[in-house]
Amino acid sequence: MRNLCAAAAAALVLGGASAALVGQEIIEQVLVNVNGDILTKSDFEARQIAVLRQRPELSNVTPESPELRKAVAEVTPDLILDAVDELLLIQRGRELGLALGDDQFKQIVENIKKTNQLEDDERFQAALTQEGMTMADLRRSLERQMLVSEVQNREVMAKIAVTEDEAKAYYEVNRGQFTTPSEITLREILIEVPADARGINVAQDDEARAEADAVRKRLLGGEPFPRLAGEVSDAPSKANGGLIGPINVNELAEPLQKLLNGMKVGDLTDVMRTQRGYQILKLESRTETKIRSFDDARSDISNRVGEQKLRGERLKYLERLRTQATITWRNDELKKAYDQALAVRQKALAG
Repeated sequence: MRNLCAAAAAALVLGGASAALVGQEIIEQVLVNVNGDILTKSDFEARQIAVLRQRPELSNVTPESPELRKAVAEVTPDLILDAVDELLLIQRGRELGLALGDDQFKQIVENIKKTNQLEDDERFQAALTQEGMTMADLRRSLERQMLVSEVQNREVMAKIAVTEDEAKAYYEVNRGQFTTPSEITLREILIEVPADARGINVAQDDEARAEADAVRKRLLGGEPFPRLAGEVSDAPSKANGGLIGPINVNELAEPLQKLLNGMKVGDLTDVMRTQRGYQILKLESRTETKIRSFDDARSDISNRVGEQKLRGERLKYLERLRTQATITWRNDELKKAYDQALAVRQKALAG
């Protein structure tokens, strides 16, 4: 899968890329230069591969397959935009004097080892090798992640505040997010009516109805529903004594909702005709609809409103960095993909 994706990615990004040469050997191809920092072909292919490997439908395709090339073309605009964004944030982090310290790096590595049960150094090194990484590669990757995260925390997230009015407005518009709908648990007995290509035999239908009526009388007479379901029901739920649920009431058909709303816990329905036969339901339990108060949900509301504001402010911040940057393209196809994704983002910001 990795080689297949790389082949398709290369087909997209090779054209027009510049290269550093030693003798006649191509060392690396440069796709874009952002304020002096470069994005190389191999770096960008790694991003494409990481995304495409998450799509199982591509696991058996060939490098020349239209499906793979289409997938590469689909993911490339956002990936190249994200790659430039990352370079801008990393550069800003360096301007702020941020760096990943030795002790911090060691602690992160120890956490990675522990989380992945690779506390033995040899196993950890083997895992790095399997991923095509060295310890230096890992440190560089972790530092880049840290710079991106810390810059956004300091220069975007730290400046975001959610007012009481904003929180209340969000709560009123999105009250459903803080509502737990009523749930019910039922028990069922189904007496199935045989059917074939010619349809339903009337005599068999009458027989099934009579059996269902008899079962309901036995239930009203006090026989335990779970035992009778296990004995006579044709539904798969017979293995659990006819138990089904809990079920969100709002997911039920409206006529059934109305029927169940008029019942108390323990009540039985009449014998009902269904597509498969005749059914009897018992309302086993019901929970009432619960709405969290504004005060109780205040923390969640602040987080959600803050996340919305963060997305917008982050994009505005990136636009400011972008307007101050010198971006030189060495690949026309990628520049087109970048411009495409940037136009979509700017339209969203304007809206």
